[in-house]
Amino acid sequence: MRVSAKSDYALRALIEMAAREDGKAVSAEELGRLQDIPHGFLQAILADLRKAGIVISQRGQSGGWRLARTPDRISVADVIRAVDGPLVSVYGLRPEAVSYNDRADVLQHVWIAARDSLREVFEHVSIESLAARELPENVTKRTASEDAWQPH
Repeated sequence: MRVSAKSDYALRALIEMAAREDGKAVSAEELGRLQDIPHGFLQAILADLRKAGIVISQRGQSGGWRLARTPDRISVADVIRAVDGPLVSVYGLRPEAVSYNDRADVLQHVWIAARDSLREVFEHVSIESLAARELPENVTKRTASEDAWQPH
C-alpha cells in the first residue's frame, strides 16, 4: 500500500486538532505551520474532511477548524477514505468488483485479504490514540518484530 501525502497530511492536521488542550478551532495557517503542510494543499484536504463529516469550519474572530466528532470516533481508515477513497482498489474498482478469468481469479482473494489486513490496523487506530501517542495492542504487536521495520 502506498500512503499518499494527502492522507499523511490529513492525519497530521487531525492529530494537531485533537491534541489541543482548549478544544478551540485552529486556523489552516497554524495547522500548516505546525506540521509543515503547504497551505493550498491543506485547504483542499480540509474541504474533503469537512465533506466527510470529520471536521467543521467555524467563521469569525475565533474561527478555524475543529473536529466534528470526538477523536476516539475518527479512525485512520475514515480519514484515508475521506481524502483518497477506498483502502484498496484495483484499477479504480473495489476488490470485490474486479473479475478475472479462471486462471487469475485467485488474485481477487489476495486483494480482499490485503484490504482485510489494512482494516485490522486502520480501523482500530483512532485520532485520539494517535494524539495520545498510545496505539492499540494489535498495532504495537505488529511493530514488535525487527522484520516489520525492514524494507523488502
